[in-house]
Order: sequence, then structure tokens, then C-alpha cells
Amino acid sequence: MTWNQVLKPIKESDYFKDLWEKVQVEYDSTKCFPPKDEIFRALELTEFDDVKVVIIGQDPYHNEGQANGLCFSVSEDVKTPPSLKNIFTELNDDVGIDRNNKDLEDWAKQGVLLVNATLTVRAHEPNSHKKLGWEVFTDYIIKQISEEKENVVFVLWGAFAQKKASLIDETRHMIIRSAHPSPFSVYRGFYGSKPFSKINKYLLKTGTDPLVWG
Repeated sequence: MTWNQVLKPIKESDYFKDLWEKVQVEYDSTKCFPPKDEIFRALELTEFDDVKVVIIGQDPYHNEGQANGLCFSVSEDVKTPPSLKNIFTELNDDVGIDRNNKDLEDWAKQGVLLVNATLTVRAHEPNSHKKLGWEVFTDYIIKQISEEKENVVFVLWGAFAQKKASLIDETRHMIIRSAHPSPFSVYRGFYGSKPFSKINKYLLKTGTDPLVWG
């Protein structure tokens, strides 16, 4: 199956047409991120049939040049945000990989869907597009993956992402839960949670190629 097939019912709905109209107005009237041609980058880089892992973020980075359509990922020419820095620290502690590439495109191309619950944001206004209605669309994506696929690893970092567990059939998939990698919660259970080795262990156990994290 392709994303076009999976998303056809929701994309043809009045709900989505209304949402997309609101998004267009926002982009025409104020500065928004990510760039318009990168709003659906997560889906473009990770086709439905290729999804092995889903990492769920909240909303895009809101400062200049950061958001690039993949959750937690930033463009190479900007400073590493604190959460991403903490993810890389845990990556190193967990599997010994010292990663410098800030754009997580290589993960996406291996089957890691890096999706934010809200796909757009106004510049310098975190969560400003939360009420536009994106979550109906992204919840639909999570539910479709849960219902149509098997043995996917869902990574739920922090309380916000963990609310999405109700959309996932845990008898068919693996859920990894821990604190969020932000500086405010990283010491409350993100550090030491070993998500990267757990993911690869599960993929190997279910007959899927493990991921190359570095």
C-alpha cells in the first residue's frame, strides 16, 4: 500500500479540505514552519509499506531554519536543539554511536516515520497551530499503521506522545515509552531507556533488518 491509497479517504473529506484551507491562509499571512514543500516530508521519505518504526513528536521547531518536516530533526546548518542533543547522548550511551548529522533523513529512508502530531507552526510561537486540526490527520496515520501493519515499533517519548498509545494495538506492535528527551525531563527516565538497542532487538526478533543509527 502507498500513502496515497491509505490517505485517500481522509484527504478527500471536508475536514481535510477545511484544514488545508486554514494552513494556506496561515502560510500566506504569516511566517510558518517548516517550508511549505516540507510539510509532508515524513510521508515522502518513508512510504507506508516501509514503516518499521514510528517516532511521534508534538509540533515542529518554531525558530528560523530549524524545522524540516521530520520530528526532532533539524537542517545541518543550524545549532543542535537540546532535545536532539539529548537523543544523540542516549544513542551514544546505548549503542556507542557518536552521531553528528542533525538531519534525520537517513533514519526516515530506512523506515523510521518521524511524524509530529501537528505538522506546522507559526514562527516563534510553539503550539500555535495545535487548534488547526492536524491531530485528526496524524491520529488517522497512526491508527492506519496499527491496523494495516504488523510488528512496528512505536516510540512514545513524554506524556503527550504516550496519549497516542490508545490508537495502537499493542498485541501486534511494540510500544517503547519513556520520559521526553527535553532538558526538563531527560533525567526522569529518558537517559538509560536504551530505545535504539530495544528497537533493533525487536526488529531482528520479528525478521526485519535492524536500523543503522549512525
